[in-house]
Amino acid sequence: MPECDNPLWPCAMTGAAACLAGFDGIAVVIHGSSGCYYYPTTLLHAPLHGTFILEDDVIFGSEDRLQEVIGSLSGTGKRIAVITTCVPALLGEDIRSMLDEHDVILVDSPGFAGDIETGYAKAISILEPRIDPGTPGVNIDGACLFDPFAAGNIQETRRLLGMASVPVATVFSSDVLDRVYHAAPYTIGTNGDFPSGVGETLGGILGLTGVRETFTRLGDAIDGADCDPVFAELEQQEERLVRACDKFLQRYDPPSTAIFAGSSYALFAAEALHTYLDAEICCIGTRNVPGESRFRTEQVSSLSRVRELIATHDPDLVIGSSFERSLSQEKAFTGIIPPLRGRVRIYPAPLAGINGTLSFMESVLNSCMDKKP
Repeated sequence: MPECDNPLWPCAMTGAAACLAGFDGIAVVIHGSSGCYYYPTTLLHAPLHGTFILEDDVIFGSEDRLQEVIGSLSGTGKRIAVITTCVPALLGEDIRSMLDEHDVILVDSPGFAGDIETGYAKAISILEPRIDPGTPGVNIDGACLFDPFAAGNIQETRRLLGMASVPVATVFSSDVLDRVYHAAPYTIGTNGDFPSGVGETLGGILGLTGVRETFTRLGDAIDGADCDPVFAELEQQEERLVRACDKFLQRYDPPSTAIFAGSSYALFAAEALHTYLDAEICCIGTRNVPGESRFRTEQVSSLSRVRELIATHDPDLVIGSSFERSLSQEKAFTGIIPPLRGRVRIYPAPLAGINGTLSFMESVLNSCMDKKP
């Protein structure tokens, strides 16, 4: 029997919703129970629609309920997307035939199909993005509604591209639907866990080294790009960061650190902490399959394993979510992945770009100093 086996990380259904709901022009319908609707709605803070199937629908079929919801949305002027959940998938209903009379995007992405990245990638592929050689600029990648830093990452990337006189093309996945079919030939990333696969990737801008390398390639690839203002700011801000970290290290020892996050953010955090604070990276527990790293890394999908790693390494600093924070009451903590409960988040802080690195390291330094005697 298939099952969702990672309680710390959202399922494929949520990933598909996170992708599609980011595009203006799509009305997303979650075809499933109330729980399968409320979970992504609460997590993504996006306007979703649900069929809320009940026992009778399971026994006698859910077609009438699905048709009713689609009918109520047909006059909105938006393209309708239906995401299947575990119950309809297990029932074996032919959802495609139910929708023959409607121009509907169907994403068969039940929770047991994989984690959030799987559903996100499947939704992108079903949209079938197209490259328009005449579209100027570069696309922004990795903007997923699930990511609490997505809005800030987009703003920071737009700022840096503006400094380099490079237009922004399509933002995956936070844009007008029509722009999906007029993407630029080149793309830069903000969160490597959510790639679109559209265009030639020039690199990512997580970490100052990533910014430097990616904008070097961008300057070579894009006619008219002037990346010198970006490099000048990068040098200036990195000097400020080094001074702040050196001042911290004059008073305190480098923090031993345990990191729990998606692979892309976890490796960014590890590199930044090791580079600027000479931190000992005790362990990295990724929610998804880990990427290549010089640090000891393993995929962690249970709270018991998180607890075990924290207890074993006894770090000074823990990076993660509210799950890790609940197990690290007496330790310095910085949150970089959902859930992040008990905190008011209004300002769209980035994690990518120059300001993303500064914001992350500022949070770490303040958290560590707050816990010092």
